[in-house]
Amino acid sequence: YYRHSLRLLREAVRAWAGESPPIDFVLQLGDSIDGQNARRGEAESALRQVLEVLGQLSVPVHHAWGNHELYNFSRAQLVRSGLYSRPAGGSDGPADRECHAYHCSPAPRLRLVVLDSYDVSTLGTDPGSLRYQESLRVLREKNPNEDLNNPEGLKEPYFVAFNGGFSQAQLDWFDEVLKFSDENQEKVIVIGHLPIHPSASNGVCLAWNYEAALSVVHKHGCVVCVLAGHLHDGAYCLDSHGVHHLTLEGLIETPPESNAFGTVYVYEDKMVLKGRGRIPDRVMRF
Repeated sequence: YYRHSLRLLREAVRAWAGESPPIDFVLQLGDSIDGQNARRGEAESALRQVLEVLGQLSVPVHHAWGNHELYNFSRAQLVRSGLYSRPAGGSDGPADRECHAYHCSPAPRLRLVVLDSYDVSTLGTDPGSLRYQESLRVLREKNPNEDLNNPEGLKEPYFVAFNGGFSQAQLDWFDEVLKFSDENQEKVIVIGHLPIHPSASNGVCLAWNYEAALSVVHKHGCVVCVLAGHLHDGAYCLDSHGVHHLTLEGLIETPPESNAFGTVYVYEDKMVLKGRGRIPDRVMRF
């Protein structure tokens, strides 16, 4: 339902603008435009249209980078685009400024951590670069198929080119942020484009080294919820450590008379999701 997606986004923005109490921020979980735009020379105009709609909100929008953003733009271009929501100064993210990971505190004792699921990836990266060579080596090691987007016959079907992973530097940074939140008795909401739990996925749409990211989460008691995109059908699980993993349904699979967005109300002991259209209501207790 490509042609209806922008209208559904406008409806979501109108609904958020009318919320009472007013919303504090919006999370955009990636794939804000489609990969086909690049071939048609429409990447910039497509992104401009989406950002214009989101720009009608008077609150910050936190963007996760997805594979479709990286089909249209290089990482260096994304850093200079409206999808770069990492704050300009300070030590809120990893040393690599092209790594779109950062954290902020939108309310007392609440921290938002944005992860870059394509920090290790062949997408949006110069084929001559070390990052590309290393990512390709990881991918080729696990995926012998001619088409690297084909999961057929793979023991680990998530090793496909439309997924990616987290660098060790990002995981170390993530670990430090969660350590700080533990010490300060904060609740942490993590967002990223790729799910990091197999039960919040279809087995294919999953970060390459999801186990490494999950083990960082499980080392700490502060993370209450991980939100992801990528899998357009959506998925949910409560893991063995009591962390909620919610993968949100995509607009692209949503009939024009429906929608796929929601508003989350955060309390001391729970998050309450009021879903619209295909997204069901949900209470996630801590």
